[in-house]
Amino acid sequence: MSLKKSILLIILILIVDQLSKFYIKTNFVLGESVDVFSWFKILFIENEGAAWGAKLSDIFPISDSVGKLVLTIFRLFAICGIGYWLYDIIKKQSPNTYVLAVCLIFAGALGNILDSVFYGILFDASNGNVATLFADEPYGSIFYGKVVDMLYFPMVDTTWPEWIPYFGGGRFRFFEPVFNIADTAISTGVGILIVFNKKVFGQPEDELINSSAENDYSETKE
Repeated sequence: MSLKKSILLIILILIVDQLSKFYIKTNFVLGESVDVFSWFKILFIENEGAAWGAKLSDIFPISDSVGKLVLTIFRLFAICGIGYWLYDIIKKQSPNTYVLAVCLIFAGALGNILDSVFYGILFDASNGNVATLFADEPYGSIFYGKVVDMLYFPMVDTTWPEWIPYFGGGRFRFFEPVFNIADTAISTGVGILIVFNKKVFGQPEDELINSSAENDYSETKE
């Protein structure tokens, strides 16, 4: 895949991701949900931390604001690394599957970084009211934005049987996390790398050595 096609794909994913987040922010109150199917809902939540809502302040003895800033800065460094990774494999003419996977990871990571960096100064709060774009009183500052999530798939929503130890009578829900288009792109990219790892990363080293030895033998024989 060429650099031009890769950039176009990344831009397309970013447009879809950001349009969906802008729509949710300007049409939904925080916590509001709409049932699309019994197993799929649009549920507006905001994620202040990393994956699954985790915060650095839950792990380290730092304040929420410091943890948020550190996380955002880390994401900026990470996206630079992923960008170089993508440029390098395109330059080396790596398999299209490999380039596609890294494009998806880069686009997804960049989509969520835009939320973290800019949403705090673009929108006002969504608590109890629909947010306004370019608000006079934004809810945060640069680097302190919250990531917008809205895709929710509670495909199984039931309770554990009473006879099951510890969990009996408790609620069981699958799939619990709420995510967005950017998260989907990242997960898809990682999934491609895992499923198609042999195609993506090429032949194992021992196979390459054997192949090289066979070629040398053929040339000598000729």
